[in-house]
Amino acid sequence: MSRVQLALRVADLEAAVDFYSRLFDIAPAKRRPGYANFAVTEPPLKLVLLEGEPGEATRMDHLGVEVPSTDEVTAATARLAEAGLATRIEDNTTCCYAVQDKVWVTGPGGEPWEVYTVTGDARPDLEGTTSSELSEVGGDGTCCRPEGSDTDARLAVSCC
Repeated sequence: MSRVQLALRVADLEAAVDFYSRLFDIAPAKRRPGYANFAVTEPPLKLVLLEGEPGEATRMDHLGVEVPSTDEVTAATARLAEAGLATRIEDNTTCCYAVQDKVWVTGPGGEPWEVYTVTGDARPDLEGTTSSELSEVGGDGTCCRPEGSDTDARLAVSCC
């Protein structure tokens, strides 16, 4: 089986292992000095590309898990809260040109994670349009990261 790998360099390995064990509800598949990996079978990756400033290096914006239904977002919210993670719920929010229900948690390095479902399309009339001036219809940026996170996007023009 092929799978996509996402490698994160973390400052506190033990805190990261604890967080990701709770986020994905699994133990690491391998632990070595300075190293841990998780064999997560679900979910597959969804790649979102957001236009940045010209000349700016590519960087992580936020991370997410897309689930098929609001019930699964609700279940994830309960599980994450029971695991001791601080959660922030956003229901019926417009982000990434879609209407979504989601919950946010923040990793030990300040990395924002969302568990979300798409409940509707926003502005399907813009399909194939590439003008950056139209990106503001995606939202004001508040939906892309937990409020107060180091990567808080409330100053951004567009959202995920």
